Amino acid sequence: MSHPLLHLRDGPVAHLRLSRPDVHNAFDAMLIAALTGALEAVGSDPTVRVVIIEGEGASFSAGADLNWMRGMASASEDENREDSLALARLMRTLNELPKPTIARVHGAAFGGGVGLVACCDIAIGAFGAKFGLTESKLGLLPAVISPYVIEAIGARQARRWFASAEIFDAAQAHRMGLLHEAVDAEDLDATLQRQVELLLKAGPVASAQAKALVRQVSAHTDGARHDADNAALIARLRVSKEGQEGLGAFLDKRRPGWCE
Repeated sequence: MSHPLLHLRDGPVAHLRLSRPDVHNAFDAMLIAALTGALEAVGSDPTVRVVIIEGEGASFSAGADLNWMRGMASASEDENREDSLALARLMRTLNELPKPTIARVHGAAFGGGVGLVACCDIAIGAFGAKFGLTESKLGLLPAVISPYVIEAIGARQARRWFASAEIFDAAQAHRMGLLHEAVDAEDLDATLQRQVELLLKAGPVASAQAKALVRQVSAHTDGARHDADNAALIARLRVSKEGQEGLGAFLDKRRPGWCE
């Protein structure tokens, strides 16, 4: 049996490629476990600067594998809960990964595939890509991925797409914030590479803490505490090794060490 995930390296860039092309990279328990483990590994690897999530073959990810769903339909409620918690762990691991993440989206991105897109920091898709939160057609809902999808597209949009299970295109995904950029298929890799180059110019520690800062700011309700936490963060970064190097390079009109 082939491995459901390919872990490829291009210098400081890790490509995690879903590798079940015969089923359009649909999720099953093995793929969920493999991707979670790979994310945990790259998250703790100091040589990795950027992580790209992509799909092999015709699609990014067409959601849940039919055979997997068939098995879970006959499983107990407790077994289904444990299975869903494994998917929740994957999504949270990706969402909170201390590395910049990019989704490279082509073909189909349905169900959990949309969840992966929403959990990535940056999402770039080809115009031919198709998206869908199709669970309601089965009498289900995209519950596990809902926090990340709602954060990406907003509650108003989510109410429509969760209920209707409509398929939408890359232009619509871009309009409502699921994709940051939608480009012609032949321009997808060049657009991705430009984004990688921008990320590699940023300080590694700053990049790692960027998403944590956004989460903290979004969650804060105490304004004074908010100001104190942000002031403490910037003070910590300014006196850190990376902050000193970045400020010194700017003042000296040279490239910082992490760009060498």
